[in-house]
Amino acid sequence: MPTNVKDLEASKIEDFASQLRGNIVTPNNANYNETRKVYNGMIDKRPGLFAMCVDVADVIHAVNFGRENNLLVATRGGGHNGGGLGLCDDGLVIDLSGIKYVRVNTLDNTVRVGGGNLWGEVDHATHPFGLAVPAGIISTTGVGGLTLGGGVGHLSRKYGLTIDNLLEADMVLADGSFVTANKSQNSDLFWAIRGGGGNFGIVTSFKFQAHPVKTVFGGPTLWPIEQTEEIMEWYHEFIHNAPDELNGFIATMVIPGAPFPEHLHKKQFCGIVWCYAGDIDKAEDVFKPILEKKPLFAHVGEMPYPAIQTMFDGLLPHGYQWYWRADFFNELPSEVRAQHLKFGSNIPTPLSQMHLYPISGAVSRVGPEETPWAYRDAKYAGVIVGVDPEPKNADKITKWCKAYWEALHPYSSGGAYSNFMMNEGQERVKDSYKHNYARLAKIKKKYDPANFFRVNQNIKPAD
Repeated sequence: MPTNVKDLEASKIEDFASQLRGNIVTPNNANYNETRKVYNGMIDKRPGLFAMCVDVADVIHAVNFGRENNLLVATRGGGHNGGGLGLCDDGLVIDLSGIKYVRVNTLDNTVRVGGGNLWGEVDHATHPFGLAVPAGIISTTGVGGLTLGGGVGHLSRKYGLTIDNLLEADMVLADGSFVTANKSQNSDLFWAIRGGGGNFGIVTSFKFQAHPVKTVFGGPTLWPIEQTEEIMEWYHEFIHNAPDELNGFIATMVIPGAPFPEHLHKKQFCGIVWCYAGDIDKAEDVFKPILEKKPLFAHVGEMPYPAIQTMFDGLLPHGYQWYWRADFFNELPSEVRAQHLKFGSNIPTPLSQMHLYPISGAVSRVGPEETPWAYRDAKYAGVIVGVDPEPKNADKITKWCKAYWEALHPYSSGGAYSNFMMNEGQERVKDSYKHNYARLAKIKKKYDPANFFRVNQNIKPAD
């Protein structure tokens, strides 16, 4: 059993604090409750100690302190993890939010990013140079968690997952050592972190390949929820035959309010959020077949790339109640479309929704063994999220989410995108890595044989 922080001698904690440039936060500090908040307001974990790291040396000291004192250790970057896996009860949280920098190299269009950065900070730094790193759809998401899990987003069909654009990482391992992982150094570790999550160490710095993206053409199109089956059937055929430059994720959703027009508020829709990262002069032609489907509402147009990345930030701020369930899907047969109509017609709160992210284009052209991300042949990464600002609605959104997932799961590919999962157990983790799990377990044994980094979608060391 791990040691509870409160059972440590005060002198040990004082010695540890003296080694750090950053601060420590304990339950006795006035800012403790604020410090333990994460994006998902449903998470109510009470760590024994936070190490608020500001550099690599702080991370090394924190890892050594946790290991030497047999503490349960969690690593927190942006704090967006749905299951709250950036926190742990009674243990040590190694917080990276003070390790922030973004350096753009225009000679080779690479970007060096600190382990505690958020994606909005990366977009802010790269946009003036006409560059972007493929990431998610919410700018407040942490770089570390999204990257290590895969990284599905608006640019996936054109430029691949975030891990497909990761060139190098600096890491602190469970023994406190510092290493660099890339194709020529610690190449097995480099393979593992491109989808294997935080199982192998703490990444303090990422190096990404950026791409020429300045202005995109996109935004939401909405159809009445009654048209869900028709629109999904059309979308399935359309999106996977569209040019790679066009991405669009399909959703069942409710329009919660502003900035959408009042006549749409509190009504259910089948929506698609588009992002075209190609030649803007061709955008109208690309969108012609979309608009011929006569959406009830279409708000598409030219915008800076950071604008589409921040489009939903205001609707989904820090601290709401969240419950997630996810699966990969290969097809959208009539039985699946019928379930989307059924549950999309009974969304319990205005912010609860379902998304299907297309897995095609550049994502599908990476081999299923080239990275741990095993579902390159799937057509969709699906996620259902119950969302609401009120804790009193936590049970309502959780029940709807679980029921929706249970209705769809028999038609799924078996596993889920790990960044869309709650804390769902070992078998779900294995299912999500499929044929790559055994290789990950061997690499885990090499770099973390005692499973020190286990507050995550955990890959157990091979026997």
